[in-house]
Amino acid sequence: MSSWQENTSPCNWTGIMCTVVHICRRMPWVVTNISLPGAGIRGQLGELNFSALPFLAYIDLSNNSLHGPIPANISSLSLLSYLNLYLNYIKGQIPCNKLSGFRPQEFGDLINLVQLVLSYNSFSGPLPANICSGGRLQYLIVTSNILNGSIPRSLKTCTSLVQLQLQENQLTGDISQHLGVYPQLIKMILASNRFFGQIPPNLGASTKLTVLHLAQNMITSSILTILSKLSNLVELKLDYNYLSGEVPPEICSLANLYKLTLSSNQLSGSIPTLIGNLSNLGYLDISGNRLSGLIPEELGGCTKLQSLKINNNSFSGSLPGAIGNLAGLQIMLDVSNNNLSGVLPQQLGKLQMLEFLNLSHNQFNGSIPSSFASMVSISTLDVSYNDLEGPVPTTRLLQNASASCFLPNKGLCGSISGLPPCYSIPVA
Repeated sequence: MSSWQENTSPCNWTGIMCTVVHICRRMPWVVTNISLPGAGIRGQLGELNFSALPFLAYIDLSNNSLHGPIPANISSLSLLSYLNLYLNYIKGQIPCNKLSGFRPQEFGDLINLVQLVLSYNSFSGPLPANICSGGRLQYLIVTSNILNGSIPRSLKTCTSLVQLQLQENQLTGDISQHLGVYPQLIKMILASNRFFGQIPPNLGASTKLTVLHLAQNMITSSILTILSKLSNLVELKLDYNYLSGEVPPEICSLANLYKLTLSSNQLSGSIPTLIGNLSNLGYLDISGNRLSGLIPEELGGCTKLQSLKINNNSFSGSLPGAIGNLAGLQIMLDVSNNNLSGVLPQQLGKLQMLEFLNLSHNQFNGSIPSSFASMVSISTLDVSYNDLEGPVPTTRLLQNASASCFLPNKGLCGSISGLPPCYSIPVA
């Protein structure tokens, strides 16, 4: 950086901020902020002499190429409130920061720490036991490291937390015992770890919570009705756990919910008929469970749905025509691998934005509705392993479709390669 010249004041350097402090009768300028995100800095963090910067309160060295351990003298920064060593992907590749080695004593004196962001590095070992010793920590974001051990005890009483993001590590422990009451919490993401136990009942007190991700852990028990108190919740992701029991109808009172993923658990029972109350729901994934019963007509009330996955369950009966009311469905409609039967509703042809439709491995009969020709955005249609017959309506995007998406069936025909042609019966 061209402004970093010897024999010049650091206060004139790019990324450095200074302020005047009163020390006895002197009023010197001191460095308080170092903000150099994405500055192309290479080398070890220890090359910074933190001991010479006692008034440093803000450090942002994210998106660089630093390596080595956090130096021990960082503990001398008693005024430090913000530390960001997060590194984004560089040129689409994996992060190249190689910072490593949490040393708890290095954080023991950082009692003013408010934000700690260390995501996408190679930190290993446990989180420091005294990481919230000052009681001011609001943002703890350590995504995608190699951290292990349990959640530190000091975090259980860290009522100042606003965001807690520990995802994509190797952390373990019973989360119902290690999490406390966080009245200011807005975002909690603990996905892709090794946590077990029940969903913490204390979460019901975090009424400001908008994002709760506990996916890809080993959490057991049922979905707690206490979650219905989280009226500000926008995203609830509990997929890939060992949750059992029914989907509580109380969840359908979360009017702001936009994303709900409960896939790959052991949930049973039926879809609550109150599901239609989730008028802001954009993504619903309840696939890979043991759900059964009828698909409720009320699901058609979720008119903002863009993706709906209810595949790999045991749903029976017909596919409700109200699904055709989901005009915003664009990404996916997957009802495959169930016990659905009856004729396909003509209303499905109203899904003109839909790109992926999977109806395979059911017991649908009759013909494919001619209205399917109106599905001008469809690029993948799979109706294999049913009892369908008659012509396959073709669209431009399906001209190169594989016959494996239509076979076996009772007698489908059409212009798709691999299907028999349809012959009209002459009138006598």
